Amino acid sequence: MKKILVANRGEIALRVMKTAQKMGIKTVAVFSTADRNAPHVKFADEAVCIGEAPSNESYLLGDKIIEVAKSLKVEGIHPGYGFLSENAGFAEAVEQNGITWIGPGSKAIRIMGSKLAAKDAVKDYGIPMVPGIDEAITDVEAAKKIASEIGYPILIKASAGGGGKGMRIVEKEKDLEDQMKRAISEAESAFGDGSVFIEKYVGSPRHIEIQVLADTHGKTLHLFERECSIQRRHQKVVEEAPSVVLTEEIRQKMGAAAIKVAEACDYVGAGTVEFLLDEHKNFYFLEMNTRLQVEHPVTELITGIDLVEQQIKVARGEHLAFSQEDLKIKGHAVELRIYAEDPLENFMPSVGTLDRYRTPKGEGIRLDDGFEEGMEVPIYYDPMLAKLITFGKSREEAIQLMIKAIDNYEVKGVMTTLPFGKFVFEHEAFRSGNFDTHFVKNYYSAEKLHSKIEEEARLAALIALKQYLKDQKLLRLPN
Repeated sequence: MKKILVANRGEIALRVMKTAQKMGIKTVAVFSTADRNAPHVKFADEAVCIGEAPSNESYLLGDKIIEVAKSLKVEGIHPGYGFLSENAGFAEAVEQNGITWIGPGSKAIRIMGSKLAAKDAVKDYGIPMVPGIDEAITDVEAAKKIASEIGYPILIKASAGGGGKGMRIVEKEKDLEDQMKRAISEAESAFGDGSVFIEKYVGSPRHIEIQVLADTHGKTLHLFERECSIQRRHQKVVEEAPSVVLTEEIRQKMGAAAIKVAEACDYVGAGTVEFLLDEHKNFYFLEMNTRLQVEHPVTELITGIDLVEQQIKVARGEHLAFSQEDLKIKGHAVELRIYAEDPLENFMPSVGTLDRYRTPKGEGIRLDDGFEEGMEVPIYYDPMLAKLITFGKSREEAIQLMIKAIDNYEVKGVMTTLPFGKFVFEHEAFRSGNFDTHFVKNYYSAEKLHSKIEEEARLAALIALKQYLKDQKLLRLPN
């Protein structure tokens, strides 16, 4: 494989291209008119504009992307994440056009793309699942019967998608009908499929996922876990590896379960199996993401494995060059997703120009981003600007380095979630490891963040005043 096309934009497109370059592979960028001057476009060996700014007129045009790939004699397509990365039809079309798909087979994407099909695929493998029903439901009376059997609170979930869309927690029977209608409507709007299912709502859950890697020769491995419990609106915002709560025994059990899930759908390449962990450390299969995850850097840092490099090697038909025994956890990594959102205004998107954009640098600091100073933050795409990742010998060291890196990250022109990130990393609940997916609901508010920012500004002013007085005193001293 001498040339690949990256069917994506922003930080993930740039991140894939950097590994490709390291492997001596030429890269092709595709871009919309809004991304004409983006770093991934400048970095690629070749770049082609495929349409207007809205993603349905550019990055979601599978046929157009394949057409570009064929005209430039591209041998492989890497989809990144989001957009067409979990579109089984696109994966099939890529291969039918004689181009290598750098990802799992379309069968695995199809099965794991539906939460119900995924549950059905793994049910014979002895993998624990949250009590509930494993079929789509729209009948409210039937839903009431199931809910009373498994007990409230329950969770209504869209079968076809994630990101918190079509998800509703129901505490009492009287609320079921209304919440079910809302969930179905939201799922139809977001995914074109209103199928929902019901499961027991797990109290005080932690969101733990296992990274898996499989080649085309029957070898499937796990690369340990990532803790993804700090979420807002059911979306991850802070991730780390390893998890502070897993014992070695649970880690091995979850890893073995994740491998079984991958084998259940003949998985190849890099994928992630997601689990819920309850307060008693029982774990339950949630779903599988058939692509590279946003938070993959924390796994790369604790294992020393470049996951994009492995994706490309697997797609070329190579054997995984290491065994499960070769993989060891070294150190600790934490990641903050930096969004162009205002944490003081309920995380509302913030668009504008990056008048100032200076990033932190140094040992143990990794930044995956796709922006430069002077660029516009477009309204058409996910508002994530960058991912800031820090690595240390211990969790404490990684956290301290993260706080320092946040302080050295300068962004002017748009609001960002950097202050929120600092709030999380400095919070006692996070530092102690005693938190769950309700962290934001339990501990965070705009008022608390505002008070914290004001207090920091007051302390900074006092320090500056003290230094000024000290300097003045030195100036007055006789020679």
